[in-house]
Amino acid sequence: MATVSLTPLMLLLLLSSWHGAGNAATTFIPFVQPQSCGQSSFFNSASFQCSACGNNQIGGPDGLSCVCTAGFTMKNLGSPIVQCTPCANIVSLNKRECLTCESGNCTCAASQVQVENFQTNTVSCATCSAQTVGNPSGSACVLCQETFYKTTSSCTCPATQLKGGLCFTQTSSSSVTGSVPQNSFWFSTYLDSSFLACTIYNNQTACQLLTNFVILNVNGVTSKAYNLYQAASTAPYLPQLFYWSGTTGTLGQSAPKGLSFLRNAKMTFKIAKYDARGKFLGWDDVKGGTLQLCSDTQKTLDAAWLFGTSYNQSCSIQVSQLLVRFPEPVFYELFLQYNDSSGNAMVWPVPVLSQNLLQANPGTGALRRFFLVDGLTGKQNSLSDQPQYVTYASSLTLSVYLPISSPGNTPPFLLTVQYSTVNNVGQTNPQAQVAFAVTYSMDQSTMTLNTNIALGVLGSLSVFLAMLQTSSWSRRSGQQFINFMTIIKYLAFLIGDLADTFFLITFGTGIYWLISFKGQQSTVAVALPSPGGTVEVDFIIYLSLAFAFKALELLHILVVQVTISIFLIDWEKPVNNKSSSGNQSQGLAVSAWRTFFVANEWNEIQTTRKIKPIIQLFVALLLLEVIGVKNITARDLNLAVQPGADNYLAPWSPILRYGITASIWLAAGLLQVLYIVLIYERFVEDKIRQFVDLCAMSNVSVFILMHRCYGFYIHGRSVHGHTDVSMEVMRSNLRKEAENLCALRGLEPNSEIQTFEFLLTDKVQWQIERIMQPLSKLPRPRFVRNDPQGSADQNMKVYYTMNKFLSTFLEHVHKDMDYIVKDKLFLEKIMHYEFQHPTERSIFYNDPDGILFSNVLCYGNELTLLLFDLLLFCVIDLGTQNFVLAAIITFLVQQVIEVLRYYLGRRNLSAKTLVDNCFLI
Repeated sequence: MATVSLTPLMLLLLLSSWHGAGNAATTFIPFVQPQSCGQSSFFNSASFQCSACGNNQIGGPDGLSCVCTAGFTMKNLGSPIVQCTPCANIVSLNKRECLTCESGNCTCAASQVQVENFQTNTVSCATCSAQTVGNPSGSACVLCQETFYKTTSSCTCPATQLKGGLCFTQTSSSSVTGSVPQNSFWFSTYLDSSFLACTIYNNQTACQLLTNFVILNVNGVTSKAYNLYQAASTAPYLPQLFYWSGTTGTLGQSAPKGLSFLRNAKMTFKIAKYDARGKFLGWDDVKGGTLQLCSDTQKTLDAAWLFGTSYNQSCSIQVSQLLVRFPEPVFYELFLQYNDSSGNAMVWPVPVLSQNLLQANPGTGALRRFFLVDGLTGKQNSLSDQPQYVTYASSLTLSVYLPISSPGNTPPFLLTVQYSTVNNVGQTNPQAQVAFAVTYSMDQSTMTLNTNIALGVLGSLSVFLAMLQTSSWSRRSGQQFINFMTIIKYLAFLIGDLADTFFLITFGTGIYWLISFKGQQSTVAVALPSPGGTVEVDFIIYLSLAFAFKALELLHILVVQVTISIFLIDWEKPVNNKSSSGNQSQGLAVSAWRTFFVANEWNEIQTTRKIKPIIQLFVALLLLEVIGVKNITARDLNLAVQPGADNYLAPWSPILRYGITASIWLAAGLLQVLYIVLIYERFVEDKIRQFVDLCAMSNVSVFILMHRCYGFYIHGRSVHGHTDVSMEVMRSNLRKEAENLCALRGLEPNSEIQTFEFLLTDKVQWQIERIMQPLSKLPRPRFVRNDPQGSADQNMKVYYTMNKFLSTFLEHVHKDMDYIVKDKLFLEKIMHYEFQHPTERSIFYNDPDGILFSNVLCYGNELTLLLFDLLLFCVIDLGTQNFVLAAIITFLVQQVIEVLRYYLGRRNLSAKTLVDNCFLI
């Protein structure tokens, strides 16, 4: 054998020619399918394009080669383009020879076949025997259809007895009436014949076909197909169609007991498949997109069958694509595969609930068969026509009812299907909206009962607590009778207490489901509340009420804080200096800057909070978004905070989302409070207690009336007598205090307690109101330079009068308006209620911690502010499903509240202390 060696020169030439060809030709070609080639062309599998056939040729049935037209013989040597020769006589059945008719008339009848003699190149007609008939090609005699011979004992059947290609003695089912789809070739041709063949001949395939007709008629049980099915109920091979009674709700077949699934275990389903003509196509495993019309990655589609994962997939798909996938409808029966106690493989039919059937006929039970796409019913004249309309399963939902180990009347698995119809004519690329879902549910009556009990108990406590708070307010305000303001206050307190009630219920609900659902380690027996179900709707209502009531509570607190009465008592006395001659000179006036300084410091701490809100938002976003803790709140059993990019992410659960968010928010708040109280305020800065020290160093006391007869007192009288001194004297005074060389700072002798809460007698309060009364008649200018001289004089007069009265009152000068100092009882502290009402003497209660006066500041209401921020954040996220947006809006609202509180508090401070706004920096 001769061989050719590839020399280096030849190799170089070959590579050069390939390089040149690569530069001249493109590597991309149009995508063409064989069926898209025209009638006079074929699909060239070498070039992947359509090529033209030769003369007198058309594309073959497979589209991959050409065949000769009628009147031509064909010679096929393997080329897709054949050789065609004209034939003036008769072309043989194999189209290879041109034959001559022996008798002169070779048009054979239905009972004849064409006999070909290739030795003589002639053709003749031969008559078939009585029990045979010519085959469709007319080449041989075959036995006639069994129903023909059984009915007429021949291969002929009268037209009046012919139905759907079968011959019957009874050709009418007119006694059975009902609606049928209009202009449906499929129904008009095969519905009656399927009934007759099923009932007369016990034709199993016909019985399956009759059952398919019932399923195809999706809009009601008044159809003729359903009535025929009922009439054929005694047929031995008629399959069971209805699973259970919709009226009684009882199962037609008991569900298996003892089933269990581990978390994220794959549910094993089998489907029995039937074609449109009733032929059994066999068993198939349910996996991925077996029952899903939407396309996606295999991992996403497989997630639908992971036990415990709520699944939801929807899309819009062209009707033409549905018809390509399902040229004819395929019918399914769904079965759950499991092993019994002996280890034997068993299947259990899953009931199918047709929403169309249920809406048109309430009380209709579940079925056992369904389809995905039907383009057969809409064909009008023949099966080769395009369908006028297409019916498809627009929604398919597999519902799992837990616990599946002990099912009752409710089946553990239920497939719900909703069919829709779309017109396939007169529209350009009609679209179909389809959805597939897997949901899990369980009996929530116990949870609802427990929630209602908790709501009843906590709600009753809220009513009682609001009554106690209203009673305390009445005593502190000197109210002796119930009036309109008492009712308003009661409602305000009740709303605040109910806000805490609803928060506790929602927070407890979120934590409960977070632990009970996500904490399942082995057998899965708990399902989250269904979306839109009673438990979830109640939860959303309670959360919304908690936020609304907490907002009203915060508004009530802010109104109280910006309307308090506050007085600054200056204890400083004029200092008498000796002249150079030794005579006593007139005392120098007391400086007002110490009072202005204290007022400014109070103005600054009005909006001071115990925690930093910006840190709350930062921690929440860091954990939820960056680290990915939010992924735990999906409706599945996964606990991964960073699932893979190709993993399916189940829909969010609002209950879990709220539970994890509230937990993070409260934990971050608690850590901040612990850090502030235990570390920051001890070693860095404590603005609240430092303000008390500032008052003592400034020789200025603060007298605060939160209510008419109730308030707080900060004793700032200096133990050194004078504080308007030089820096050297100030340092000397501080050294004396450090070395215990002077008296203690407390209001009482030998006491260090400087802060108190008090209850005033009506006489003291009346005296305060009498002193302040002249100010109510004067206009309040914005700046001192705009203040008329008379108004300024009146302000100064009121200021000095109030300063003198309060200082003498605190020095026990007024025997008829005296006071006592005592400790509060433990029960009084926890109830925020004073058992003793001041009648003859006012009562000052010791505040050893020195922070009770912060109740009129944001600092003392941190819990309310913290819960308001949390509820605002969660409500925004509930509506938007976006933590970042919730954080932005929450931050903006916080800033607005802080600005309003600062501005209104500053205005009130100026009005009540008589320190003009221009001195408040």
